[in-house]
Amino acid sequence: MLRLKIILLFNYIYYILLILSLLLALFKIYIIKYESKYNLNNNQIIGTVINIKKNEDRYILTIKGKEKIIAYYYGDINLSLGSKVLLNGQLYYPSNNTIPNAFNYKKYLNNHHIYYLMKVNDIKVLQTNKSPFYHLKDKIYKKISSYRLTSDSLKAFALGETNAINDESFYNYQRNGVIHLFAIGSTQINLIAALLFIFLNKIKIKKILKYLITIIILSTIVFTIDYSASVIRSLLFFILYSINQHYEFDITTKNILFLTISLLIIYDPKIIFDIGFQYSSIASYGLIISYNKYSSYFKNLLSISTVATLFCLPVTLINNYEINLLSPLNNLLFVPLITLIVFPASILTILFEFLEPFYFLIIKFMESLNTLLGNITLFNIIIPKVNNIWYLIYYLLLIIFIYSRNKLYLTLALLLILSFKIKPILDDKTYVYFLDVKQGDSTLIYNKNETILIDTGGVENYNISNNTITFIKSLGMSKIDLLLITHGDMDHIKDASNIINKIKVKKIMLNKNEYNKYEKDLLKLNLNLIDNYHSKFNFIIYNNNINNDENTSSIVSLLKINNYNILFLGDISKNEERKLLKDYNFKANIVKLAHHGSKNSSDKIFLKEIKAREAIISSGKNNLFNHPSKETISTLNELNINYFNTAEYGTIKYTFKNDYYTRTFYRP
Repeated sequence: MLRLKIILLFNYIYYILLILSLLLALFKIYIIKYESKYNLNNNQIIGTVINIKKNEDRYILTIKGKEKIIAYYYGDINLSLGSKVLLNGQLYYPSNNTIPNAFNYKKYLNNHHIYYLMKVNDIKVLQTNKSPFYHLKDKIYKKISSYRLTSDSLKAFALGETNAINDESFYNYQRNGVIHLFAIGSTQINLIAALLFIFLNKIKIKKILKYLITIIILSTIVFTIDYSASVIRSLLFFILYSINQHYEFDITTKNILFLTISLLIIYDPKIIFDIGFQYSSIASYGLIISYNKYSSYFKNLLSISTVATLFCLPVTLINNYEINLLSPLNNLLFVPLITLIVFPASILTILFEFLEPFYFLIIKFMESLNTLLGNITLFNIIIPKVNNIWYLIYYLLLIIFIYSRNKLYLTLALLLILSFKIKPILDDKTYVYFLDVKQGDSTLIYNKNETILIDTGGVENYNISNNTITFIKSLGMSKIDLLLITHGDMDHIKDASNIINKIKVKKIMLNKNEYNKYEKDLLKLNLNLIDNYHSKFNFIIYNNNINNDENTSSIVSLLKINNYNILFLGDISKNEERKLLKDYNFKANIVKLAHHGSKNSSDKIFLKEIKAREAIISSGKNNLFNHPSKETISTLNELNINYFNTAEYGTIKYTFKNDYYTRTFYRP
């Protein structure tokens, strides 16, 4: 034991182990690529139900068979966690993000060892649950789901399911810089452990039994909340810390953290991509190496909050491209609120249902505070996407500051982050993105001088523009100079309010028709509504008719870039196209076809006369309208016009510089 203790006291062992584990992870991920145990021909899957979620009219099941899959079932089912089931259906691949720099669902699933989704036709229960752990978990989930007022909040705060938070609240928590608090981790684990220790000390349990009982209870809790990476890290850290305390190895806290991270990476290399793991590990490292005990509780809390914010900053920027300078102060409010009030209240409310009304008031208070702070945007800074090597330099400067206490290094680290804002200013290209918003339209035009967004897209039940907002921020843009809504159909206007609420829009233009429902809803916001627009681009609005038909009244616009013209047609008909041809003498090399390529648009004579060479079609995959129509495709082929459909190519990017352009696709 003494020899082992001497070996474990060498710091270099932990550094070497961490480096080797990271190298091993990179080797396994990028060199030895995993091949799924399933293929598209597997129409039957046998596995255990490990998670059940209800969303609108469908169930989302996580099934553990040869490997995990996500299964979607439309209809009524009566399943319990832990049940063994036979699924009949069709496997299919998850999609990549088709809007650049937005959330990549396929990569997210793959990093959690899920490679297929399944559309389920029917489910057969082969064996009901016999595991006491799954029985406990199922009971907790069903009890939480039965709560009338606070079901989603309990899932978020007690089980760590951040997807249970509604979009607006989640965005505000994110904007306030406190979203990391929802990843149940070391703070909650330590709180539960501390309470257990107090109780076990009261009943005079032996030290070794005290650690053992605490570890068993914590492990049960971890199982209940789906083994999230941050919780697993916290649990393993606690176990190793307990062993270190009991056997008096005298391993430093920092080295225990390194050992924890190394073991987890060796077990699951892809854990390095988990955001919860990144937040939990990096924040813990920062707090350990910068630990400074103050006499004042609030000084301690502010110090912890500031350090955690500084160390989590790159993770936040890589994923959200926005920082809030008030984050340390916001954390000063939310850390004790969530840790000492909301989290314990969540547990108590699960145990005692009569507490739900009181818990509801706590949640309402926190939501109000979240909304209030989220509306303070003066201190929010958009930072564009940069190479991650710059963040490694930031961490190097930050660590040097922690050890040297020389504020020069902290200043350099923060100036480095702020210097990233120069990136879009130095870019002299012009970009046109035909964004993939499924069955809808949205086009982004920008360079360092001006930003124009034509339409926003819109579908039922969720904000498809959330990805557009993330993308715009990733470019380093904090405003849109003009939001041009061609007409008031849902698939062109519905997400305008979402964008206006989350990005500064200087001016907005609507067509001159009588306002419909979507336009009236939009006008309730504080808008700078204009009738005409003077662009820094050579951007011309040709048509703004008043007509009973929204499609016919679509605003048409033309962008001239060097020797190239791009025409945006909204949803106008063939008759309007012919009228444009008669009224205006213009040519257009590139055309965003009207009405998603429907048979009512894309007149042959019109396309021929304007000398179109490339056409963009914005439509959704397998859409109900069968867009684009066979007639339109036939016309394009006959005129030898190359066409690109967002349903197939994803977002389509044109980059213009001098007398040439390049085209890039972001495929599903």
